[in-house]
Amino acid sequence: MAIETPIVTGYYRTEVLPACDRDPLKGVLAHDALVHPENPLHPGEQGIKMYIGTFHDGQGRLLFSSAQVDYIRYWLHAMKLTTDIIPLPYSECLLTQSEFSNVTSVTYMDGGALRVAVKNIEKNNKRLMKGSNPRLMARRDVFERVRKFWATKTGTWCSLDFESWEKDHEVLTEFGYSSVGWNDGMEVEDCGHCTIKEHRMYTNGVYVPENRNRYQFGDSEEISTTQLKTRITELLSGMRLNGPVYLVFHNPSQDLKDLERLKVPMHGAVQELPEATPSEGVFIIDTAVLFGALEGEGNNTRKLEQICNHLQISTDYLHNAGNDAVYTLRALREMASGEPLDTQRELRWPKRTGDGNLAGVKVNFEAYEEDSDFSDQEGVMSGYNPATGILNE
Repeated sequence: MAIETPIVTGYYRTEVLPACDRDPLKGVLAHDALVHPENPLHPGEQGIKMYIGTFHDGQGRLLFSSAQVDYIRYWLHAMKLTTDIIPLPYSECLLTQSEFSNVTSVTYMDGGALRVAVKNIEKNNKRLMKGSNPRLMARRDVFERVRKFWATKTGTWCSLDFESWEKDHEVLTEFGYSSVGWNDGMEVEDCGHCTIKEHRMYTNGVYVPENRNRYQFGDSEEISTTQLKTRITELLSGMRLNGPVYLVFHNPSQDLKDLERLKVPMHGAVQELPEATPSEGVFIIDTAVLFGALEGEGNNTRKLEQICNHLQISTDYLHNAGNDAVYTLRALREMASGEPLDTQRELRWPKRTGDGNLAGVKVNFEAYEEDSDFSDQEGVMSGYNPATGILNE
């Protein structure tokens, strides 16, 4: 009886090559050669697809897949560029999925971008080693998994938000949702806002704004608490028919309590994201955690308004459940559809993590960026008199 041998795939890293094979291999793997349309890894197409693996300590590596390595070995021999097929590196050079917390694909369109990526990964690894924060590492891992799941264009991403009476959070006054899914690769969006009929007399305005009648994305509907439970239950059940459901919140603790109080079936929803892209299930995602990863903050979280301000997402009438749901999903989309974490951070806020390679990965925001009400003139040329045009002594 034949014994089946398991096939192991992964990613290679090695610097040890026989001298006679070094030049041909270096030639085909040179930065500019890798992205060229005539490269055998992507004939006729500009750019090279590679992989960024994140180890469990948070450090990253730029990787080739084992399939890419095998193909190059055989191609070089078939083109008579090597006398023999280059042997595979020893087994310890093969990094399997279990050795990473996450692996994401990334495409580089030109040699310059690839060179910059290599330098940035090395620089960020050094930064991460300074005062390594386990909570920040966990947030970074979640960020890259969300990016990977979003890129598959499968399932449904739906943000949910509740508003309650400011003097008793068990008195629900509003519910809002905003969702996006895909049909044949095309985005399908939906959103809605409901106010609670029996709680219409409970108004806010002391601690939080009263904006229930200022929904900006359609018409609001007044329903009862019983109808609210049915509405949310049907919403979740319908989304589950299309694959995995990613429920998006901003600081979800109170929203999850509201769902539990309404006795909405959550279908085993979990907050821990799997390594591989799921084909089913319900998963909870927190945009506050995602932004924490992006700005390099491992402990604290920001308000939705602050996050939208930093991501340059315009907002109107926050603390309306429908509006908040839309802005929360927009924040998720803005981060999930962007570049890998460290690249995205540098694109958004170039050279804002301090001086030197060991400055850490925390973004240093200016005062005007932290406060949307900060005066455009405050802190800028403080001795300048805008009325006279003269510098004050």
